[in-house]
Parts: sequence; C-alpha cells; structure tokens
Amino acid sequence: MKVTCFHCKKTSTFESKIGFREECSHCRSDLHVCKNCEFYDPKVYNECRETAADIVRDKERSQFCDFFSPHQNENSVTDKAAQLRAAAEALFKKS
Repeated sequence: MKVTCFHCKKTSTFESKIGFREECSHCRSDLHVCKNCEFYDPKVYNECRETAADIVRDKERSQFCDFFSPHQNENSVTDKAAQLRAAAEALFKKS
C-alpha cells in the first residue's frame, strides 16, 4: 500500500494497512490523517465525503477514523486548490 504525504509530497510504502501512529519516513509527519485520505474534501461539510465519520478538528494530526483510506492519486485536493489559485493569480497579474 502506498501513501503520499500531504506535507512533503513524497510516497511511502507499507505492506499492510497504515497504522494510526505511522509517520512519513521523509518528514516525520503523521500519515493516518484526513489530508491523506480519499474522503478528504475541503468543499463539503466537516471536510469529509464519508457522512458516517466522526468530526475531526485537526486534519493534519493522527486520528482514529475507521473510514481512513489513503488517496490513490498523486495530486491531492489541496494541490488542485493551489494550482487553481496560481492560475487565477497569473490570469489577473498586471504586466
């Protein structure tokens, strides 16, 4: 199983599911966090598309959500938001 760290964007590989206390081998950030989950979406209520999940306040800290599943794509939702923001800034930039 592979997971891309939300903080450093580097990939770590695990033989089985990711434990609650797993850390990124590159930057030591927690990996079992909302921002690494496929259900994380800052545009929806509680920033989670899984409606049965408990409310998690700190999306960058380790949590005990049973619905956690690492996102499968390399580009996270936050990366897309940054790309859109950069494109908008470039569009309205004065020469």
